[in-house]
Amino acid sequence: MLRPRSIAVVGASATPGALGQSLLANLERFAYRGDLHLVSATRSEIGGRPCLKSTFELPEGVDCATLAIPRAGILEAVQGCAARGVGGVIIYAAGFAETGPEGQRLQVEIARIARDRGMAVSGPNCLGHINYVDGIPLTFSSCAPVPLAGRRGIGIVSQSGAMATVFRAALHPRDIAISHSISTGNEALNGTEDFLDFLIEDEATHVILMLVEQFRQPQRFLAAARRAHAAGKPIVLLHPGRSAAAQASAKTHTGALSGDYEVMRALVAHAGVVLVDTLEELHDLGELMIRWPSRPRGGVAVISDSGAFKAMVLDFCEHSDLEVPEPAGTTKDSLAALAPDLILPTNPLDVTAQSLVDPDLYRRAMKPFLDDPRYGSVVLCVVLSSPTHSQRKMAPIINALTDFGPPKPVVFAMMGEDSEVAPEITAQLRNLGVPFFRSPERTLRALAKLAALRPPQAALSAPLVAPADERLPSGVMPEYAAKKVLTAAGIPIPRAALARDLGDAQRAVAQIGYPVVLKAQSAALSHKSDVGGVALGIADEASLAAAWGKLHADIARARADLNLEGVLVEAMARPGVELILGARNDPDWGPSLTIGLGGVWTEALRDVRLMPALLAPAAIADEFRKLKGALLLTGYRGRPALDIDAAAEIAAKLGQFVSAHPEIAEIDINPLVVYPKGEGVIAIDALIVAR
Repeated sequence: MLRPRSIAVVGASATPGALGQSLLANLERFAYRGDLHLVSATRSEIGGRPCLKSTFELPEGVDCATLAIPRAGILEAVQGCAARGVGGVIIYAAGFAETGPEGQRLQVEIARIARDRGMAVSGPNCLGHINYVDGIPLTFSSCAPVPLAGRRGIGIVSQSGAMATVFRAALHPRDIAISHSISTGNEALNGTEDFLDFLIEDEATHVILMLVEQFRQPQRFLAAARRAHAAGKPIVLLHPGRSAAAQASAKTHTGALSGDYEVMRALVAHAGVVLVDTLEELHDLGELMIRWPSRPRGGVAVISDSGAFKAMVLDFCEHSDLEVPEPAGTTKDSLAALAPDLILPTNPLDVTAQSLVDPDLYRRAMKPFLDDPRYGSVVLCVVLSSPTHSQRKMAPIINALTDFGPPKPVVFAMMGEDSEVAPEITAQLRNLGVPFFRSPERTLRALAKLAALRPPQAALSAPLVAPADERLPSGVMPEYAAKKVLTAAGIPIPRAALARDLGDAQRAVAQIGYPVVLKAQSAALSHKSDVGGVALGIADEASLAAAWGKLHADIARARADLNLEGVLVEAMARPGVELILGARNDPDWGPSLTIGLGGVWTEALRDVRLMPALLAPAAIADEFRKLKGALLLTGYRGRPALDIDAAAEIAAKLGQFVSAHPEIAEIDINPLVVYPKGEGVIAIDALIVAR
């Protein structure tokens, strides 16, 4: 379907603007040399080519049929294609699953027919594909041939046809080659994951840009993403749908059903995918990656001719993964010698207006950074406010870059945005492998995204877990039962016993020792303290009896309908810093783990991090250190560093447990109290909900 030797144009037309006419015009423009079969219900010939009346008249084994006809004729056309052994069909028409039950029924029937006959389907509700490698445009969107001519190619996969067009319109003017542009639409049968598999194997594709509103096979996508990373083909993903309104829009657009957006972001990032939030970032990351075959290692050196911009860079880097190391040693000495008492040897480096007097200053400023292995890339942020300034500054910069090679990635980010720059200047930079940006902020955002790219091996660093032999009972598990299960999984909890009456409680305390806590137990009572179901700091027998009576009286007033299974008598844990651990099995994305500050901080600050459930303890410890409140864990104002390693070990055990029990909807341990380094952690409260 993507490299067809023969094509059927169903709905061929000579009427300007008709889909079939636009498709034929594209094929002629690309000089398609394969067999071409026209199907038209109203014409006997078009442009000297004979027309068949229906798909049932096609010769046996046509590679690809493009259905440029209204929805009403699609089902019959697909039936004809299936009967004649067509390899794949592209359905442009809208009005299927995205419109409601009737459209969904029709889409399902098309998929059934194609699946039964081994026929591929792209769409419906798509703009088709463009194969720039072999010169085959299978779209009605007007396009021109842009051969790769030996350049590294970007592959595009977009569920939105309009956005696929936008990507092409953004990349081609930057002199970036596109190998394949693929619009998948509603994905009745073949979807994002199928086309991604193709691009990973395609020799002309080196970077993959994706816009996906819904992954229909998330686990398959994660596996493909790791495979793409191993093949040296980075994936940049734009996934709209963070808001509830956007999720509702996705349903009406491509018939998609939205999954858990934050879980998706965490798991795809750990699989080595670069997630972006805007079209600008998608295009900019694509350019950096296609021009730089190897990802920069080390910090970023920024050379500018504005002191104010230097401060802006430092502000940006404080809240991103972008590192701008200060110059040291011979690098600092060389920079200090540029213009003593005028240019300070810092990073970012401000060469001041001296660059107008001494344009060769850029060469001398670049060389120390290019020679220093601590810097993986160099950014030139230069004011180009007029053609005169542009010519005076750029000629020596281009000459220097030509002489240097350059030996490491360099990006040019002009300040002045829409100021006139001669086309030959941008062409010369791009011929040197130097991306040209008209916005320094966009440059920094793209570099920060690139710096945050993580290798996917971390997601597989813990061994896979086989499903448990026994399923957990469905429903909400009360705390005492949840803790019993978690204890068997290696999660430490306080000494405790379930009491049915005061006598049971007294006997339990004789074994546990004071002080203790009383907690009412019922599957219907998730928030015990809200109804007086918790009594803390019980220190003697009299207090125990009083607390027992008050707890039952308070619950009777608040929840007269509630039948308690008992009261948990538990040793009162000593104070520490409260964390939260959570785990869940998303119906689409599978098991994931959540860590964060616990107690009241959980809802107040939302200071949490999501990750794959099978992350290794060392990787989980790194995630703890990335929390906003990490200072509370690592030592702050004389307080001792806490046992993050122990917390990470427990989190890893929880991840293994939830992975072994796919029936678990969610587990919450809140709080998990962590103590100073070497003193461990303890789970104070727990909730398990199983399907």
